[in-house]
Amino acid sequence: MAMDRNTRTVVICIAVVAGMTGMAYAAVPFYRWFCQVTGFDGTPRQADAVPDSSLISSRVIRIRFDANVAPGLTWDFAPNERAVDLHVGDVGLTAYTATNYGKAPTRGHATFNVTPEKAGKYFVKVACFCFSDQPLAAGETREMPVNFFVDPAILQDHLVDDITEITLSYTFFPQEVGPTASADGDAPSSAQN
Repeated sequence: MAMDRNTRTVVICIAVVAGMTGMAYAAVPFYRWFCQVTGFDGTPRQADAVPDSSLISSRVIRIRFDANVAPGLTWDFAPNERAVDLHVGDVGLTAYTATNYGKAPTRGHATFNVTPEKAGKYFVKVACFCFSDQPLAAGETREMPVNFFVDPAILQDHLVDDITEITLSYTFFPQEVGPTASADGDAPSSAQN
């Protein structure tokens, strides 16, 4: 039995609305994945391993560190060092320190970006506190390391020959503290920091 014209129109409209709703929910995780893989919009890439030490170049890029805290999070947050000079392909390690000066446990999640934006696809993080939420007890201070490198592929891209400095910037945002969350029980292991 064939559908009449009105029924077919309703079915098509419902399918279009359902498809658009599904795409809207998939857009955010897809965009986040796309940015992390390509470095688009200044988003640093993530790697499971460091590059071969034979790829270390004589080219040096200064890496600057920036820290911010969004309103609503009772933290002081700052880099332990303002900048490091790093050879392309070499592995850098630095840390940020966060202190919860509030009277209750809190949880924060760091977002990050790299400037200039065109350097994002070459700045790679191996381990970072920003990969997961960070809980802090009232009055607790914690050092949070980040392990990174500048991909040797930057040497082949002459559109970025002018890059002498890269700024890695973090902003911590408050996250809801669940009823079972604890300041130390949910902290990621040191291998993930």
